Amino acid sequence: MKALQVKHHRCSMSLILDIYPLSSYYFSSKEALPIKDESVADRLQRMKSNYAAHGLRTCVEAVILVELFKHPHILLLQVRNCMFKLPGGRLRPGESEIDGLKRKLSRKLCVNPDADGIPWEVGECLGVWWRHDFGTSLSRDLPSKVKNPKECTKLFIVRLPDCRKFVAPKNLKLLAIPLCQINKNQETYGPVISGVPEMLSKFTINIIED
Repeated sequence: MKALQVKHHRCSMSLILDIYPLSSYYFSSKEALPIKDESVADRLQRMKSNYAAHGLRTCVEAVILVELFKHPHILLLQVRNCMFKLPGGRLRPGESEIDGLKRKLSRKLCVNPDADGIPWEVGECLGVWWRHDFGTSLSRDLPSKVKNPKECTKLFIVRLPDCRKFVAPKNLKLLAIPLCQINKNQETYGPVISGVPEMLSKFTINIIED
């Protein structure tokens, strides 16, 4: 194998992120997962109920990169051919961020809870996003006037080995999308996903070629 580096910023202090070709991985499907929200109103009501029961909702999501056509691509889940999501989800009460993300990844991308025998390597936290109120979008900022934010979402780099099997639910599509396509494309991908390329600017992406 040989490496090809893609640098976002020329910085000697940048972190190295190795990524492997999409062809190194095997993709399959499993039984569909239940869709919790049929509409935006359903989701809003569920968020309010969860907040009343547990307080601040904390979510963890994975940024997983692969190589395709000599360019970095990000793995996204597509729901109903319209909405894109990073793999991850809400933490259970008392659950650590790392354990919770590993659990969510195994539930959505593996057959078994043990990650099918290949542990997930959760790395650096890329950024934190906040939902100030139930009816607002996620934001990088948390103004001092916001005393009771409703949701906190943290993004983590998840490093892949040179081979792995992904098994996604039948009602979710697992897609590899070019980073250049999602960059600042908030209309299609939302504020969090479209902000990932900027959050990756401290990394040197090292493409490991076959």
